[in-house]
Amino acid sequence: MDSVSQIALGAAVSVAAMGRHTSLGRAALWGAVCGTLPDLDALVDHGDAVRNMVLHRAETHAPFYLVLAAPLLAALIAVLHGEARLFRRWWLAVTLVLVTHPLLDVMTIYGTQLGLPFTNHPYGVGSIFIIDPLYTLSLVVGVIAALRLPDDDGLRWNLAGIALSCLYLAWGFTVQQQVRGIAAQQLQAQGLPVERLLATPTPFNSLLWRVVAVTPEAYFEGFRSILDGDEAIRFVRHERHPALYETLREHEPVARIAAFSHGFFAMQEQGGQVLISDLRMGQAPYFFFTFAVANTDDGAAPTPVPPQPLRWRPPAAAGMAWLGRRIFDPKLPAPELR
Repeated sequence: MDSVSQIALGAAVSVAAMGRHTSLGRAALWGAVCGTLPDLDALVDHGDAVRNMVLHRAETHAPFYLVLAAPLLAALIAVLHGEARLFRRWWLAVTLVLVTHPLLDVMTIYGTQLGLPFTNHPYGVGSIFIIDPLYTLSLVVGVIAALRLPDDDGLRWNLAGIALSCLYLAWGFTVQQQVRGIAAQQLQAQGLPVERLLATPTPFNSLLWRVVAVTPEAYFEGFRSILDGDEAIRFVRHERHPALYETLREHEPVARIAAFSHGFFAMQEQGGQVLISDLRMGQAPYFFFTFAVANTDDGAAPTPVPPQPLRWRPPAAAGMAWLGRRIFDPKLPAPELR
């Protein structure tokens, strides 16, 4: 999730764990700090753009390592504030803050390697967008109430904020399963033998969902609003160019993205370059993670090169305007974001 959400979650969890054993402001501050720490791995350069992508949310997001780090951080905080008697309480608070960070991240589609050091499998439920104001708002309101209201009223508001944020996560997961089920039925009715099927929310909401279905040769993209009723999902076919993948599958960046995306990737040749895209994040033809991984010259076989990220972005205003309208209008075609 975004930094604001992780800061709000860390502060809320710390306030709930510490209660009035220490200053609520102090508890919120350290919760916010510890809630941010796992994402500092984004500052580490692993050697190339693809490695930086797939090795984000690795060791710093593994509960095994976070639990080991928690008592050290708790001891530092307790000594810093002369609260050695509260070490166990700080230990509990820091542990909960650190561990809830990757547990929230895993609800997004970007892979989180929860199982390290035992497995490097990137887990991603994909039932909440990486930035969702409705999720964050309840946590922010709860923390502010805890800091401003007297007695235990504020603490109850904080707990209510945490509860509402959890209910929102449950809501998103429930809707995701419903959308995925509808998409699977419609794809089967259309005679499309898909290998993989994904449903993820569109930016900043949980009402409109993007569906991606993958076959060996192509992927199909469509949208489904919870207000669509019996309206069928309109799928648009896009080529995956499997021949390019077969040629370059041993090239490390290609192999890494194929594994990290769980097979939700496509390749294409454009402007003398071979590109690979993670299909889970973005919208055709713009994906958040697209890399040039080979050069092509005059019809010759692709020559692998170090991966270079493409910095293209869709026209945001047109895309957001369409999202808002599409929630309520199932017949509205997807925009040509070119």
